[in-house]
Amino acid sequence: MTRPRDAAEPPPRDRYPDALRAGALLVVVLGHWVATLPRLDDGRMVATEHLLTVWDAAGVLTWFVQVVPLFVFVSAAVSADGAARRLDDGTRQLSWWAGRALGLARPTVTYLGVLSALAVVAVATGGRLLGPLDQSLTVHLWFLLMLLTVQALLPVSVRADARFGLGAVVGLVLLAAAADLLRAQAVTPRQLLALGQRVTEAGGGVGWVNLLVVWLLPQQLGIAWRRGRFGGRRAGALLVLLGALWLLGAVASGYPVAMVGGNLEGGTNLLPPTLALVGVMWLQVGGVLLLETPARRLLERRRIGGVVAVLSALSMPLYLWHKLAELPAAWVGERLGAPIDAGLPGEAGFWWGRLWWLLLCSVMVAPVLAGVVAFESRRTRDVPVTPSTRAALAGGAALLAGVTAALVLGARPGALIGLVGVAAASWLLRDHPRIGAPARR
Repeated sequence: MTRPRDAAEPPPRDRYPDALRAGALLVVVLGHWVATLPRLDDGRMVATEHLLTVWDAAGVLTWFVQVVPLFVFVSAAVSADGAARRLDDGTRQLSWWAGRALGLARPTVTYLGVLSALAVVAVATGGRLLGPLDQSLTVHLWFLLMLLTVQALLPVSVRADARFGLGAVVGLVLLAAAADLLRAQAVTPRQLLALGQRVTEAGGGVGWVNLLVVWLLPQQLGIAWRRGRFGGRRAGALLVLLGALWLLGAVASGYPVAMVGGNLEGGTNLLPPTLALVGVMWLQVGGVLLLETPARRLLERRRIGGVVAVLSALSMPLYLWHKLAELPAAWVGERLGAPIDAGLPGEAGFWWGRLWWLLLCSVMVAPVLAGVVAFESRRTRDVPVTPSTRAALAGGAALLAGVTAALVLGARPGALIGLVGVAAASWLLRDHPRIGAPARR
């Protein structure tokens, strides 16, 4: 008896999550470019500034361009079923995470290798363009650290959803609130009304707990969405309203308006994450629910579905390499005499200069991306079978350490130091099942 054709064919791929993830990373890329302000002296770039340092009102825009919660939410929803199937087999779970880590480590090795070569050349030749962009070329790598950490805890989130449902989300919100309350030492009603101000003035302290808790929240919510615990336009509208009120209340209590940027002194919503950042999650998840029906109709069209498939395949390489495109963009802008240094917001030509910079970065990233994709496509794909626990843990630790070094130290010397750790991780996370295994007699 022959098998029916429809039984042999896999179900069609759900393009909505692909579109959300690709769109989120595209927004981040464009936001990074717009926020980078080159400063020129006598037609030569000598420094860069961040848009938020010269225009406070831009902080409201970050409520919509800080889309990392959206990416984590969607990624968790896509991975939830697979994680549930692997729960009873620790080796399969370890192999899955090792595969994810390797998938990030290998292209990061290439990026840090190129950046290290540029840094060496800049030191040897006195190259000046790398200096103003030094920290900017590695700052975006924080996303890899966060993503690897929350994905390692995906089985915990799946179990929490199975046991507590939406109660797991509520529990994380309460933990995030408790961290901010302890950080602010807010007890009286007057202190609670000024919670945001007290939090940002108190330094990081116990608030660093939220470096994990706040980023686990969208993961927990994404699993709940996948399990059908909430959904529909009504829920979307309520979440959008909750997010708007949450953010307005947070700002009124003294939390910073901006949801990006920061320093280690704790005076931001990102380092460490604060309760205010949770409002962005509500807002974006509500938007996902509101747009779901019309978006799925659009994605049924073959052309649009094809564009989403291409963007989805290119989104992570684009994220990893988009900052490097600022180097040739600055060089070309200097040679063309383009108004990439347009002064300050409100001055004539500021946004015209932003459009020039955006255009130059977009043009320059195309050959960079083409070269990267061509190089990566020729590399042998390594899929971990079942690495030993010791090898997987060592590889994960090396990857986190390498990325952290590059993130903290910048392109010089962070890229070279980070390259050592990430290259070691790329080797350890491949198919080396005997590493760390007991020696045979």
